[in-house]
Amino acid sequence: MAQLDILQDYPTVPPIDIVEQVVESQGWRANRVREEEMAAEYSGKWCDYSLHFAWSEEFSAIHFTCAFDIRIPDRKKTDINNLLALVNDRLWLGHFCIWQSEGLPMYRHAFPLRGAGQIKPQQVEDLLEVAISECEKFYPAFQFVIWGGKDPQEAMEASVLETIGEA
Repeated sequence: MAQLDILQDYPTVPPIDIVEQVVESQGWRANRVREEEMAAEYSGKWCDYSLHFAWSEEFSAIHFTCAFDIRIPDRKKTDINNLLALVNDRLWLGHFCIWQSEGLPMYRHAFPLRGAGQIKPQQVEDLLEVAISECEKFYPAFQFVIWGGKDPQEAMEASVLETIGEA
């Protein structure tokens, strides 16, 4: 799992402001795109991840994406779509998809806040930890399909090892 520096005290502010505070507290590069939108970058074990957060007043929700720095060649799109189905079967939160206009795999999650008042910094930390952990876990499977010549099932088996028992 990704290791975050957990902070305890945050002031009461709009949801995207809280997201920005948490991201900046990690020392990650962040850029406020608009009042309700923010982009950031995280340097992971396998690649740099592009993070994007958007607040929707209409849905009272934060939409989050984490895109991989890996392009999907047209000849591999069918295999990657099959891999996405296998990967998504293993997730509790969010899902993986392809950002069609850029040809990049990405993790997506929407966080509804209707009636909650505001998002808590700890919820943002949890969202980031889950997203980055899942991206780091499944990145090798995408590499195996795109560049390693493996079919989706082989890629999953080669990249995701489940721990059994105790050492």
